[in-house]
Amino acid sequence: MQRRHALTVALGLAAGACSTQRVSLSRTAWSVRASEGFDALAFLGPLSGKPFYARYYESELAAFKPRLSPSVLDALAGLHAEADADGSLLWPTLALIFSGGRDERIHDLIGGLDSADSTLRAPFEASTHWDAQDWRRFSAARPRLKTVLTALRDARFAEFRSSLISVQASHRAAELLALFERLDVITEQERLLGRTLDPRVEICLLWFCRPHGVKVQGQRFLAHVQTSDETMVLTAAHENMHPPFDMKGAAARACLAVLERDALLARILREKSKDSGYNTLDGILDEDTVQALDQIIQERLGYGSPPAQRWTTRDQGMHVLAAGLYGLLKADRFDQTGGHIETWMARAAADGRLGSPSLHAAAAAVMQRPIDRLWVTPG
Repeated sequence: MQRRHALTVALGLAAGACSTQRVSLSRTAWSVRASEGFDALAFLGPLSGKPFYARYYESELAAFKPRLSPSVLDALAGLHAEADADGSLLWPTLALIFSGGRDERIHDLIGGLDSADSTLRAPFEASTHWDAQDWRRFSAARPRLKTVLTALRDARFAEFRSSLISVQASHRAAELLALFERLDVITEQERLLGRTLDPRVEICLLWFCRPHGVKVQGQRFLAHVQTSDETMVLTAAHENMHPPFDMKGAAARACLAVLERDALLARILREKSKDSGYNTLDGILDEDTVQALDQIIQERLGYGSPPAQRWTTRDQGMHVLAAGLYGLLKADRFDQTGGHIETWMARAAADGRLGSPSLHAAAAAVMQRPIDRLWVTPG
């Protein structure tokens, strides 16, 4: 997310405890910690049994899932079914809402449910992520969430998780801070977004979050403790640019009015896997604008994949909009000059460059594919 040379490392994460290490460089002030609470929410993904999550945690599920009663698992299945029906992802949405309160322990989450209207709603409503429908769904789910989280607590999730991550998290935090000491992502992000960011960036190291990296409130993101250095840098370069501009503002509305007429984007939304997220056009606009910008940052920091490889292989190759935006930005030399991305997007919508002929041609050049093969229906 988002932040001269003072490196302070506090090693020794106590079992289930939350310990923070900080380093500041230039505009970027980094902190790294672990979170039992966020890990409990993340475990709701594998516990669903969905292959998208469960394939990463076969041994953990074999050891822990028998501790939960059928009624608890049924409650969790219902929560997942409702999220699927809404086109959302259960645990990342919960992490976003709970991130307005305390997350150090699973006990904090249960307390947050009991006091949600007074402790969780205000920070969520004040954030750029506020969604009244998400809050209504969360409020309706609170009794079942409390059932599931209480069952996790009583099944000694804290001790189970600590045995997997505690020592690793301490060492990994030190390694990451030594790496991040050399990187100033905030300056790069401010240069492209055209606005001042909070210099603080926080990374929460988790065990159960695969395959997601998740942005929560503030300039914070959640990542697996074993995530590679390169992926961690790329996640930091990406996550705290969400949203790149006001997704309910005039520029976003102008962009969506153009993109809604793009038959290829409509087809991608119909045919792509729903488990990967980005299941609405405004979600794709948010994500793909950030991907186009973070590709520029990656290249300037000396990390990342070539754009053709990135956008033809990841998430089934669905990020055609990102490839097109990247091509158009490079053509304008925006990567060199920087600027105000919201103004640039509004202009691109007004002058026709976001229209299908221009956008698809730019994406084809970047992805090194024929225009009629920009999206290949997954088999």
